[in-house]
Amino acid sequence: MSSGVADSLTRKGMQQLLAAVGSRPTEKTAQVETTEYDWYDPHYFSAHEISKLEEYAEVATRAMARRLSDFCHSRFEVTITSISQHFASKLSVTISSAQNSDYFVPFGTDPEHPCGFVGMPEQTAIAWAREVLGDSESNNDSPGVLSALEESLLLDLSSPLVEAFSNSGAVCDFCLTGSVVRGWLPLAFRGIEELCKMSLELKKADSQDSLAAYLVIPCRELDTVAQKTTRADEEYSESEVSKAILDHLKRMTVSITAQLASTTLTFGQIMNLQVNDMLMLDKAVDEPIELIVGERALYSGWPAKSAGRYAVTISATAIGDRSLGQSVRSHRTQ
Repeated sequence: MSSGVADSLTRKGMQQLLAAVGSRPTEKTAQVETTEYDWYDPHYFSAHEISKLEEYAEVATRAMARRLSDFCHSRFEVTITSISQHFASKLSVTISSAQNSDYFVPFGTDPEHPCGFVGMPEQTAIAWAREVLGDSESNNDSPGVLSALEESLLLDLSSPLVEAFSNSGAVCDFCLTGSVVRGWLPLAFRGIEELCKMSLELKKADSQDSLAAYLVIPCRELDTVAQKTTRADEEYSESEVSKAILDHLKRMTVSITAQLASTTLTFGQIMNLQVNDMLMLDKAVDEPIELIVGERALYSGWPAKSAGRYAVTISATAIGDRSLGQSVRSHRTQ
């Protein structure tokens, strides 16, 4: 390096240095589509399993439409609007905003073991009851509490929905397990229990108005429907888990850097570097170079060439848990 070194940097010199450091163009990276992962919602079902649920739901809604049409003697259309996964505690809070007016009908495998429920906003419940009573021309927006007769009719109307859902693929065996309740959820779910909510839209074929309803059921009850085949954690042995982890690690790619040597200069010295100057590094010529992985020197070796490219001949492995600085010092003392 030239012997003449400026003791101070001019403003222009500093601007030139900063411009040089920051002048490298930003590397263009390929745009990768990503999906935001919401930790507040469960991911019990994969995207593929959700698609299987949607296929089943399409079949079930067609069966629901037929059952309702037969029961009400008027053609109905039923469509699935969404399938979502929720933790029980969060879903309870979501429903609670309308809980004072929503009606619920529990269902399960038998009266002693309810596992889910049909939920209906007040407007849907009233409209359904009036449809069966032949009073569909009344103002459906008028608030009110269903009479015992109307609740009984609502129960009768809910039965075809549950039966159609249960029998569409012969994989569930659900039936109504209780009476209509209003103002409180008919089941007590655990806070982190994973629930599936299927939202429905119901509409008479000759009407533009639609009504909403939904089914809530624990995700585990739909494993067969979704063709979920994931093995339970306890089914894996320790050796299987270890092998899976090791196989994954072996496939990971890691960058490795061959570091010749380094030195420290002041800004003034850097600004005075010229073509053909010789820069003295902090390593003797008979010392090996380090191969750096992350921030650790894991190997040492000698510069070489192969097929016209730079290469390194590994001469030693370095090091266990020592830091990069310790690794470098250890090589210098060899």
